[in-house]
Amino acid sequence: MKHQARKRFGQHFLTDQAVIADIVDAINPHNGELMVEIGPGLAAMTQPLAERLGHLHVIELDRDLAARLRQHKQLTVHEADVLKVNVTALAASLGTPQLRVVGNLPYNISTPILFHLLDHVAVIQDQHFMLQKEVVERMVAEPSSAAYGRLSVMLQWRYAMEMVLAVGPLAFEPPPRVDSAVVRMVPHSQPAPLPVALLSELVQVAFSQRRKLLRHTLGKWLQDRGVAPDFDVQRRAEEVPVAEYVLLAQRVSASSLSSA
Repeated sequence: MKHQARKRFGQHFLTDQAVIADIVDAINPHNGELMVEIGPGLAAMTQPLAERLGHLHVIELDRDLAARLRQHKQLTVHEADVLKVNVTALAASLGTPQLRVVGNLPYNISTPILFHLLDHVAVIQDQHFMLQKEVVERMVAEPSSAAYGRLSVMLQWRYAMEMVLAVGPLAFEPPPRVDSAVVRMVPHSQPAPLPVALLSELVQVAFSQRRKLLRHTLGKWLQDRGVAPDFDVQRRAEEVPVAEYVLLAQRVSASSLSSA
């Protein structure tokens, strides 16, 4: 029976065989590696990945698709909402220090998934995701560009990222109304240590009013916390490099600890 794409799950199934081959080549799976695929759908990427790996773990929320996938002997199916999956515990249960993660992510919840996986980045070797192209452009954006924002800072602090493939709507069934792209995300081996929640709040405040100088937003936020670091607030949020946001978060953290 043909599976009807479900709008509530944001399902767009990849069908272009040439694109699938290019994505699998970019992922470059090797036999014996432990890999998790998020949202395998109709197994377009799942099949070639499983053939190269020997075995593949998949996370699928749609119970009808999960039932189909269980018939595949090379798959272990985790029927669950990925936002509720403890990836760290999953890696431990598989007896591995790190997992490779791939997926054609539902575009309506792609950002929450990226932030959920950020909490488990210590057990992730790398990530390859199909996302809305606009989201990928924001992820890899450089400072002083229109696409540079909170997502850029939060992810670039923790990952080296690159767009590896652009994909048009006709590669999917049904075709989405947007262009797509594949991004490669490799965790930095020695990221700057800091409280993630603090960096997130700091960056959210900074970009809350993009067109205003930071003295109107982040400057007041810092002042309320009694922090007066050597940080130029006569700039707009998009002009500040990732490294400066990270250093500022570390200084705010250190200041709050010393005054506690």
